[in-house]
This record gives sequence, C-alpha cells and structure tokens, in this order.
Amino acid sequence: MLMDNFGGGGIFINFADRLAALTLPIQLSLIKNNDSAAEKAKDFLTDITTLKITKAGLVVLLAYLTMAAVDKFITWVSEKVPRQFRLTVKQSLPFCRAAILLLSGSYLLNLFVKLSPSNFLAISGTAAVAIGFAFKDYASSVIAGVITLFESTYQVGDRVRIGEYYGEVVGYGLRGIRLLTGDGCIVKVPHNTIWTSPIVNVNTGKLESMVVTDFYFNHDVDVNRVMHILYRVAQTSKYTQLSLPISVLIKEKPWGTHFELRAHPMDARDELVYITDLLKRAKQELPASNSNYGEMLSHFSEFEAVK
Repeated sequence: MLMDNFGGGGIFINFADRLAALTLPIQLSLIKNNDSAAEKAKDFLTDITTLKITKAGLVVLLAYLTMAAVDKFITWVSEKVPRQFRLTVKQSLPFCRAAILLLSGSYLLNLFVKLSPSNFLAISGTAAVAIGFAFKDYASSVIAGVITLFESTYQVGDRVRIGEYYGEVVGYGLRGIRLLTGDGCIVKVPHNTIWTSPIVNVNTGKLESMVVTDFYFNHDVDVNRVMHILYRVAQTSKYTQLSLPISVLIKEKPWGTHFELRAHPMDARDELVYITDLLKRAKQELPASNSNYGEMLSHFSEFEAVK
C-alpha cells in the first residue's frame, strides 16, 4: 500500500515536470513579447516625470486663458475700429484660436512623444481610428469647421439662416458656431449641419445686407403713388446705405396687393431697427396719401373666412 502511494506520487511529479517542460516555451515567448512591448514604448514615449506633467497642465491652462484673452481683445478692437473694418477684424478670431490650439497641441506631443516620422504616422493613424469610432459626430463637426473656415460659408459677423434659426454669427468654435437671434437668444449650431442643411448667408462678409419690408394694400390702391412714398421713406432714412440700390416690388395676391420695399442698412446689425424705422415712417405718410392703407385687414379677414 505504501509502495502504491509512492508510485502514484512519482507519476504525479513526472507529469508536472512534463507540463512545465511543455509550457516553458510559451512563458519564454510571453516574456520576450513583454520585453519587446517595453522597448517599443521606450522608443515611442519619452520619460514621463512630475515636471513634464506639471508643464502639460500649465500649457493647457495657458492655452485656455490665451484663447479667452484673444476673444475679448479681438471683440474689443472690432468695436473700436472704423465700421467698415469691424467684420474683417472679427473674422480673424477663428484663425487665432486654431493657431493657439495647434501650437499647444504640438508642444504637448513633443513633451511626451518622440516625434520621429514613424511615430508621427502611428499617432495620426491611431488618432484617426479612435476619433472615427468614439467621436464620430464630434470629428465630423471639427472637419466641417475646418472646411467652412477656408470656404467662408459663414464667418463671424455674418447674418445667416440655418434651419429655423436666423441671426448673427457671434462665435466660431472648434465644434460649432454661436448665433445671436433677433430676440437675444444664443443658439449653438454644430458645423456638421452644413452636410445636411442649406446655409443662407445674408451679407457674406460684407457690412451691409438687403432688408425686405412688407406692405399690404387693397387691389384698388394707387400703385405709382405708393411706390413713390415707399421709395422716399427708404431714401430719407438715417440707416439707409444710399450707395446701394433701393427698389419697390409688387406681388398680386387674391386678398390684396403686396409691396416689397428692398433696401440696405449701413450696418447689418441694425436690421430690426431699420425695419421698425421704415414701418413707422411709412405708416405716417401712407394714410395721408388716401391710399386706403389699413382697410385691407378687414378684407383679408373676410377672404380667410370664405376660404
């Protein structure tokens, strides 16, 4: 019985030795792979120290503060320069932000990564794959923002309509723009909207923009007299840019005659104030001209009721 126990133990020890002999090449291979990975990491990354981490934090903080200061400075300068240069100054803001991000990003990469040609290709390829899968929408917005920056689809200071929103572009960020609407709201629109929605740009980098003011009259209105009054109302407004054309167009509707007064304010930001000025002064002149202005509303209500 004792011999059987010793015999069984010998068999167990023999099996363990064989198992160790079989797994030894695998263990050696894993050790070599770990050593190889460590060597590749040394070739790819620099030594990470507390000083470098502190420098990286300071660079990120400095980049953030610099962008905030540049935003305020350019906005302040744009309001101080002559009006015809305001948009030109504001349109430099996205390029300044891009330059700050590029410089700070390059410094951080150089701080932690050995930027050889092979390492650069590896970083760019890995970043492209990671961003493509994890941040698809964000990457799409960033790429669209870069394209828009050089195509000038919209710029800071432009008045644009994107979907249901209309207003002035007051901010141009990495991911999207900020629109200031007529009622004072800020709407953030991502850049990748340009892939799916039409962009209506009213002034396209210019200071002036066309403004259309609508007027409605009965069918028996004195057309020539009304056109003359509307033209003079626009011509004598203190907001009108007289170097640009003023026109009055007519459209016939089932319920009345629609007049469109088209003119350009000297500053596109005065659009709503300009429309208010034209309407107020036109309302003062039209009733005195016996143009039946104001009677059309009752006829329009009757038409809608019959319809």
